[in-house]
Amino acid sequence: MIVVMKPGCEETDVQHVVELVRQMGLKEHVIVGTDRTVVAAIGDKRNVDKGAIENAGMVDRIVPILAPYKVASKETQLEPSAVEIAPGAVIGGPGIGVIAGPCSVEDEGRLLEIAHAVKEAGAIGLRGGAFKPRTNPYSFQGLGETGLKYLAKARDATGLAVVTEIMSIDQVDMVAGYADVLQIGTRNMHNFNLLVAAGKTNKPILLKRGWSATLDEFLLAAEYIMNEGNRNVILCERGIRTHEEYVRNTLPLAVIPAVKRESHLPIIIDPSQGTGHAYMVPSMSLASIAAGADGLIVEVHNDPEHAMTDGAQSITPEAFARLMKDARNVAVAIGRSA
Repeated sequence: MIVVMKPGCEETDVQHVVELVRQMGLKEHVIVGTDRTVVAAIGDKRNVDKGAIENAGMVDRIVPILAPYKVASKETQLEPSAVEIAPGAVIGGPGIGVIAGPCSVEDEGRLLEIAHAVKEAGAIGLRGGAFKPRTNPYSFQGLGETGLKYLAKARDATGLAVVTEIMSIDQVDMVAGYADVLQIGTRNMHNFNLLVAAGKTNKPILLKRGWSATLDEFLLAAEYIMNEGNRNVILCERGIRTHEEYVRNTLPLAVIPAVKRESHLPIIIDPSQGTGHAYMVPSMSLASIAAGADGLIVEVHNDPEHAMTDGAQSITPEAFARLMKDARNVAVAIGRSA
């Protein structure tokens, strides 16, 4: 439920409501808006005395939250959220944030070269997998902590925020020590213990949609993270599995306006995983921005033919630079800043 405070309420009034919410075994989430302050009360409400809260000083009314996801719902927060992934680098708000880099960290020199190229083209974040979830157990699994060290060096050299995946609970602390954003991949969207562990960190979380997940399941996964106190969640659509075979995954861009209607969380698109083909990445990137996406995460490699993972869907730095120019034009055309 949402406790709507009256205009002009003081901090002490809000704190009193928070204390009542806690006494009833619920968690509070205070949202200070431009006109009103609201307190979202999250948890099992079967034994809650709503009258006690409703009669508290400066409480206007109590509104039930109808969506199964509470903190992620637009019923809780009308204003869109913006997540800062590095000083001055934001996903959400009026601008378009782009994260780019290789699928896997392969070696230090190559990573630095790609990082400088995507930075020059306008990216705000550097992607790269140090730990790689692979369907085939004999495929390249990543460089582990060595890869994380290379990513940290690339951040020091370029100022780009480091975005990399965590695959298990025991990796969370290690990866958080190097990365700016922790990515939870499609295979782990339903790994609820991992979601809880990520929610206990102070790092922004990039949550990728499971390849067979519904929108409600996607937002409920975000709710697991946010319920632990971490509100800095970025949703990422990376395509779903269908019967179609000319793409690796089907990229459902209709999820963008759906998320915007149901949630305040920012959403970015992965056109590389979403299609599996480099030639499709530019057009699907532009379509994503036109549909209202808050950003992109793109696979970029300076030698895709010899990439250790996902070379077929990786674009070159030159193609990425052209994409960024076109993306700025589309962003401006729909009233967003480049």
